[in-house]
Amino acid sequence: MAIESINPATGSLLRRFDPITDEAARQKITLAAEAFRAYATVPLDHRALCMRKLASLLEHDIDDLALLITQEMGKPLVAAHQEILKCADACRYFADHAARILASESIPTDDNHSYVRWDPLGIILAVMPWNFPFWQVFRFLAPALMAGNVGLLKHAPNVPQCALAIEALVRRAGFPRGTFQSLLVETHQVEKVLGDERIAAVTVTGSEIAGRAIGAQAGWLIKKSVLELGGSDPFLVMPSADLDLAIETAIRARCVNSGQSCIAAKRFIIHDTIYDAFESRFVAGMEAMRVGDPMKETTDIGPLATARAVDHLEAQVQAAKQAGARILTGGERMLGEGNYFEPTVLVGVPRTSAVYREELFGPVAMLFRVQDLNEAIELANDTPFGLSASAWTRDPAEQQRLVSELQCGGVFLNTMVASDPRLPFGGIKRSGYGRELSAAGMREFLNAKTVVIASAGSVSEPTKPFLQHGTDILRLRS
Repeated sequence: MAIESINPATGSLLRRFDPITDEAARQKITLAAEAFRAYATVPLDHRALCMRKLASLLEHDIDDLALLITQEMGKPLVAAHQEILKCADACRYFADHAARILASESIPTDDNHSYVRWDPLGIILAVMPWNFPFWQVFRFLAPALMAGNVGLLKHAPNVPQCALAIEALVRRAGFPRGTFQSLLVETHQVEKVLGDERIAAVTVTGSEIAGRAIGAQAGWLIKKSVLELGGSDPFLVMPSADLDLAIETAIRARCVNSGQSCIAAKRFIIHDTIYDAFESRFVAGMEAMRVGDPMKETTDIGPLATARAVDHLEAQVQAAKQAGARILTGGERMLGEGNYFEPTVLVGVPRTSAVYREELFGPVAMLFRVQDLNEAIELANDTPFGLSASAWTRDPAEQQRLVSELQCGGVFLNTMVASDPRLPFGGIKRSGYGRELSAAGMREFLNAKTVVIASAGSVSEPTKPFLQHGTDILRLRS
């Protein structure tokens, strides 16, 4: 079955690719294994040089890369530019901070000397989604390559051109051949790739279904895995909040990436005393969002990435309505060409309904009225997901309770949830496990190797991580 790149704004076919065979995939794994043996010895300074060159290439080619994102998955062009810049920032962050993160850690013990060193694991398989086709990859790529690992990317089937563009950028930046490769394979081929004994670990960002399947196989194979899956993030607003800023941010937080983000706010939990004001202004703000051609700078919401995504979102909204919810605005797919869905606000979604516990991946918001902070926290935690939460209050006591009692991977007070290379990113419950970004994310695919020296001078502690010299760099880059 062909891998097709289809413009979601028009439905037109951009390019078609034949998936590579299982044998071709094995050959790429062989190349990656050979590359790792040499790349793990490349001086860290040289890796950093390539990573900074990669950042520069992203910025230099930003117009072409952003256009590719918009054409393949429908992200508004302005947001696509921002995504590329964020990738460049991540490259520079890990180039600047890898030495600190990877430095060996001396630990006082009864022996003469003990320390922990961080060694790369090898080939990391990355199974990535379409909604941030560059950023999702780079938040794995930058720390993994700086740590001395090599990567194989199985990207979402609707963004094959983005996958190939990333591979080309890595090569142009000077990273050795085989250090990072894209695998244009079908979903059913992933099992064979992961089953290859040379694959050391896997990282998955995507649906709960994909996470369950790959995580289960990785567990059976006893291979390290990191899962970043779905989310149904709460957005809590208490009476002491700056209501103007909270409402403005709430609209952006629901509609970021046309609503197709795991950390987009999806459930809005509002205190009774300010609920009516919030609801009316939030609905007006959603109705004011400009839906249309993602190539126009004035567009706020573009098309959903696939026709199937529109069908699924429409079915969820209708299921909510049948369960007793009311639609305050929107609720329908938009007629004409392209995968467009109206910005939608639902109220009265029963907590016993199936849709209440599902992720809504599109510009659809659910509003809930609560009487106090206790009910707000209870409702926020009443979800199978646990990715992030945005909470709005200026009361220090309420802030402390929210930080300690919300069940999720990150709490953002009086600001919108966002990923940052400096901070760990990930969730709990059915949102997955493990972390991306920051030192925590970089160390997910490293071996924390304990070294204990019984007599001084028998083994020297390295002064810098992975700085073995004598490697023929020119040979590596061929």
